[in-house]
Amino acid sequence: MKSFPMFIRTSGRRVVIVGGGEQAAQKTRLILKTDAEIVLVAPDLDAELQALVAEGRARHVPRLTAEVFDGAAMGFIATGCPGLDAAVHGLAQAVRCPVNVVDRPDLCDLTTPALVDRDPVVIAIGSEGTAPVLTREIKTRLEESLPPNLGGLASLAGRLRPVVEARVPRDQRRPFWAWVFKGGPRGTWTRGREREAAQAIKAAIAAGGAPQAEAKGHVSLVGAGPGARDLLTLRAVERMQEADVIFYDRLVDADVLELARRDAERIYVGKVVGAHAWPQDRINAVIVAEARRGRRVVRLKSGDPGVFGRAGEELTAIRAAGIEVDVVPGITAASAAAAAMGEPLTERGVSDTLILTTGMAQAGAALPDSTRLASPGTTSVFYMSVRQAGRIRDDLLARGLPPQTRIRVGVDVSKPTQQLLECPVAALEETLSAAECDGCAVILVTWPAHGVACQADRAVAGVRVA
Repeated sequence: MKSFPMFIRTSGRRVVIVGGGEQAAQKTRLILKTDAEIVLVAPDLDAELQALVAEGRARHVPRLTAEVFDGAAMGFIATGCPGLDAAVHGLAQAVRCPVNVVDRPDLCDLTTPALVDRDPVVIAIGSEGTAPVLTREIKTRLEESLPPNLGGLASLAGRLRPVVEARVPRDQRRPFWAWVFKGGPRGTWTRGREREAAQAIKAAIAAGGAPQAEAKGHVSLVGAGPGARDLLTLRAVERMQEADVIFYDRLVDADVLELARRDAERIYVGKVVGAHAWPQDRINAVIVAEARRGRRVVRLKSGDPGVFGRAGEELTAIRAAGIEVDVVPGITAASAAAAAMGEPLTERGVSDTLILTTGMAQAGAALPDSTRLASPGTTSVFYMSVRQAGRIRDDLLARGLPPQTRIRVGVDVSKPTQQLLECPVAALEETLSAAECDGCAVILVTWPAHGVACQADRAVAGVRVA
């Protein structure tokens, strides 16, 4: 069966839904996104459908006749009974009303695609019923890539189209709309500053067209999460797809970069311990330089930019240059590691304080007292501390942590090379050495509240590796 995708106008028309249960409710939710008159045909309706009738959003017809389909834009048959569905299909066919019969593709005149709704922009994805799982995956990808408020910009454009035709010369209209939807206004709008974007669009219309050049670029400090690209936030994906240039470090996975626009420039500014080919002041300078060229810049950082990501230094440099900047948070390694282990970072009655700390210090500075806040009732997560594992172990024991307290270590969390380690605190250094772990890892230590016996402080006889 071959089909051709079309959009059907529903304004002022009826859509008939036969059935009163969950299947009918699912179709009703879909049609509620339109302005059609909804007619529900069934002896009895479930609570959800009854509520819609009571609110005046649908009309209830208890008895089915062929006339109910007469003149309707379309119908949905969802009684839950195969025999009854086939009989209702015959009635609809008699008055030539196109219908969709749930779970009966052989009886369907039309199918309902997966929708990405950014009203008035609607994207329909269908597979003629052959691969619904695939269509849902495609829908998810599109939902991730299109800002939720994008439809509002399209609606504004529709309202302004008559005045654009009156004020902007014909040969300037295409560049004008390209500027609206690909340039500064779209970026400003999708970042939540709709009023500012609308004012810029109206000013350009008054001036007779899009500005020749935008005055300033923009910088986004974006958290790439712990590694897996499906752990990025929707906003992070949006910023990457808006970017003209992306500066990334060595901990950003290659799969994450594939989410960027194909024509975006990608510049590696990674640092390796003991070999700072890109010192921080140089990174600051190139970010500012690109933004001053009017480009949209993304500084892509692993984890969360604000957690041991040196975001403060970059924010200071960017703001000092008078450039707009925003920060997009990411999933930090502590959260990702705990989730991978299937355990909480805090637990009522066991650990009510979460400490994020590091065993490293700025070059030339003394090593931090990373365990100074550790005490009963706390969970400490040590970043960049593998090489300081022995010192951390000794400091924790000196503070009174029982030697058999369980330590958890997440290595390359969420990446294909992920390792989850577990050992007594006394065996921390040896465990890391045996796992050949010398870099990207977080160490989690839960010191239970006094008198609490739980999984977090159970004695660990050996080492567990997942």
